[in-house]
Amino acid sequence: MAIQLKRIYDDPSEDDGYRVLVDRLWPRGVSKEAARLNEWCKDIAPSTELRKWFDHDPEKFEEFAKRYKTELTGREEVVESLLDIAQQQRLTLLFAAKDEVHNHAVVLKEFLDTYAS
Repeated sequence: MAIQLKRIYDDPSEDDGYRVLVDRLWPRGVSKEAARLNEWCKDIAPSTELRKWFDHDPEKFEEFAKRYKTELTGREEVVESLLDIAQQQRLTLLFAAKDEVHNHAVVLKEFLDTYAS
């Protein structure tokens, strides 16, 4: 199973496989054509309340990750859909956050990797 992370602002490549935007909000300055998405999966993104609480603050990341994983446990159908895709081909989770270490896509990838094993 191959799952990778990539910023939506990075150029698409053939190696991306199935490209899924995992943000609840559409990224600024990116056209739908330029994004070359296979899917926009808003339902897997953190709740609006959690996203606003976190506010991309690295000091809150550990607690954010814990809360987001709790949210993900209630979204089995969407989680399993992404895992099914990852079993068939490379899955690229796309996100807009500038911080490539402290963001929800990192937590989601870790959750998917753990859930699958």
